[in-house]
Amino acid sequence: MIGIPQQVVQDVASPDSLALSPTASDAGIATADSLLNGKPDPEMVGQLIATGQFSEFGHRVKTLMTDAAAGLVPEIIGAILVFLLLYITYRFVGALLDRLLKRGKRVDQGVQSLLKKTYRIFAFVLIAVMVLAQFGVNITALLAGLSIAGVAIGFAAKDTLENFISGVTILLDKPFAIGDVIEVDGTYGVVEDLTLRSTRVRTVKRQIMVLPNIHMVNQKVINYTMMGAVRVDIDFGVAYKEYPEEARKVVLPLTEGDERLHSAFPPTVVVTSLNDSSVDMQLRVFLEDARLENQIRVEYTEKIRAALRQADIEIPFPHLQLFVDGAKALESSTLFLPPGDPER
Repeated sequence: MIGIPQQVVQDVASPDSLALSPTASDAGIATADSLLNGKPDPEMVGQLIATGQFSEFGHRVKTLMTDAAAGLVPEIIGAILVFLLLYITYRFVGALLDRLLKRGKRVDQGVQSLLKKTYRIFAFVLIAVMVLAQFGVNITALLAGLSIAGVAIGFAAKDTLENFISGVTILLDKPFAIGDVIEVDGTYGVVEDLTLRSTRVRTVKRQIMVLPNIHMVNQKVINYTMMGAVRVDIDFGVAYKEYPEEARKVVLPLTEGDERLHSAFPPTVVVTSLNDSSVDMQLRVFLEDARLENQIRVEYTEKIRAALRQADIEIPFPHLQLFVDGAKALESSTLFLPPGDPER
């Protein structure tokens, strides 16, 4: 039997000789202990994955997520309570504001709409800020960041801001209001709505025309409602052989008993011009409701034509008269012989 030196046996059996390298097992164990003790170190996380200790890694991630969720529960509850309290306050103040605006007869509908929308935006921003504050968000830094972002957005949304400012200008200057009959760019219609960005006009064809507020400020706008009465001109003409006074006596009785006409302004019939083929005349009536303008014009144009025909007053139309004098080249022509002439 070959004897083995005792020193060798001691070296082999020594615990120190059986230990792994510090760069392997010790490093892995240290990494696991670090994670399990709540000290996540990116370098140790990498060593943990490199040494194959995936179960410890998964356990630690699960623990961290559970702890984070448990820590957020009070914040979530506080945020929900703050949201409910502020939302109830928002609804109560909104209902009170709506009631006050309805009682205020001097407040224009467009101004009411602007105030309601401004209050709604302000309330939602305030609620969002207060809820974020429950999660430890730095409100001062957030507002500073929003200010910088607002400047950048302002340059990017230049047209939108112009329309917003124009909308406020319209509401304050009041060139027209909701329900007014206006004409802009040759389009006639009723103002249906006025928002912060655009004005909506319902045309006579029952089409909604959406116009940017900057367009309404820069263009000529005719308001037919502001003065309380609008004049409607109905054009017609009579032949030169007729007398305008006779036409006036025929046309004016057509307006009698029409309650749609303004009682303070009696209808009139005037001569407006002497045209090439006719004496141009005009029936002028005033309306309290400007929305009836087109209806009145169409209706009375038809009535005037029927009345003039019944009174045997000629309604002219464009025509030419040709006079031939001294045209020797046509003396031998049969073109101008009367019908039935045997030489024709």
